[in-house]
Amino acid sequence: YVAAVYEHESILSPSPAAPVGRRSALELMGRNLDIYEQQVLAAARQGAQIIVFPEDGIHGFNFTRSSIYPYLDFVLHSDSGKWNPCREPYLFNDTEVVQRLSCMALKNKIFLVANLGTKQPCARTDPRCPADGRYQFNTNVAFGADGTLLATYRKHNLYFEYAFDTPPEPDYAFFDTPFAGRFGMFTCFDILFFEPAVNLIRQYNLKQIVYPTAWMNQLPLLSAVEFQQAFATAFNINILAANIHHPTLGMTGSGIYTPVKSFIYHNMESYGGKLIVAEIPVITADYKTNLEKTPGRVSEKGKEQTPPSFYAEMMYDNFTFVPVWGEKGELQVCANTLCCYLNYQRAVLTDELYALGVFDGLHTVHGTYYVQACALVKCGGLSFSTCGQEVTDATALIDFQLWGNMSTPYIFPLLLTSGITLDFADHMGWKNNHYFLSKNRTSSGLLTAALYGRWYERD
Repeated sequence: YVAAVYEHESILSPSPAAPVGRRSALELMGRNLDIYEQQVLAAARQGAQIIVFPEDGIHGFNFTRSSIYPYLDFVLHSDSGKWNPCREPYLFNDTEVVQRLSCMALKNKIFLVANLGTKQPCARTDPRCPADGRYQFNTNVAFGADGTLLATYRKHNLYFEYAFDTPPEPDYAFFDTPFAGRFGMFTCFDILFFEPAVNLIRQYNLKQIVYPTAWMNQLPLLSAVEFQQAFATAFNINILAANIHHPTLGMTGSGIYTPVKSFIYHNMESYGGKLIVAEIPVITADYKTNLEKTPGRVSEKGKEQTPPSFYAEMMYDNFTFVPVWGEKGELQVCANTLCCYLNYQRAVLTDELYALGVFDGLHTVHGTYYVQACALVKCGGLSFSTCGQEVTDATALIDFQLWGNMSTPYIFPLLLTSGITLDFADHMGWKNNHYFLSKNRTSSGLLTAALYGRWYERD
């Protein structure tokens, strides 16, 4: 099927915390929706059957709970009845944004997914009802090609979004299409948690995901395109990911991902939005990748010459590293119950320092979640203290086999190359209670090769 995602540079309110009326809120959102309209038309002309827009794309961010209120639409959150906002605009008040989105879908005969802020009055008798008498949600809406509202999803894992409430129960949101079957949806930070993202995919055996996001890139392990690809690979699904484009905030990175190929956009240099349109196969059946080669164990000889281990902070976590020296070698590094192993061979010796790092613990900055990671990374400089820094360019071509005795089945294989580009492993998967990732010769210099494990039970 042909899919489209749009990385949108939103027109932002100059002072989001200042109170405004509904009319000026609609005026600002209208300017973003004008851009959406052009992009839907462009995508439809290229044969796209579905288009996805980013999180916060219509209203922007940095609001307070009260200052965002004029920007919120009323959206009925339920599966009761099918509403077509474009054809039935009079059913509810404050639905101007939803109406425009519905009409874009209808006019262009395209499935459309977008993110907006919504409000829902609640009764004083509801013990969870906020003091102002309403819920405010960060919401995705999905429309059919006839403009019907097919599904809504309220973001569950809020990322310091004080203007919004967490829904009482996780939403499991999905909708059906004639061209690719069932699509599930969730938003941004949700991708790192079991509820509802992983549970949704497993429970409904989903093979296509639409994913609006406003993601701030964090190298070496959580760059948007890097993790989006890893998620598609880990669950053997297609992901249509639309990110916001604000390079000054480190926000870029969208794509259309399959487990074996991707069409991505990552651009920290220039401004303006970007439409990606690609034809991808519908994934139907499950297939498991098999490992053909059995890696050698670390030999005794290797142990005698073990390079020194050192500690460095990476992504706010205290990793234990060993340097990756010389042309080839076999390394291991352990922390808590996790041991990581690396066999490597460099094509040419470059004056770049690489290190193999391990972390097995609770990550506590910008969210709390348990991580088990084995990571081969390029360091920022030549001293140990630079390992774990954000690096975007590399020249070293390395053949490697990386494996670890992970305690969780949820492993996201990361493979990032110079210039924030993606590469695909030759082999990966489980063998003898170890997860393996191997690659002969990356297409360009290696930035990161990692097994990023999420141990959800220990969050």
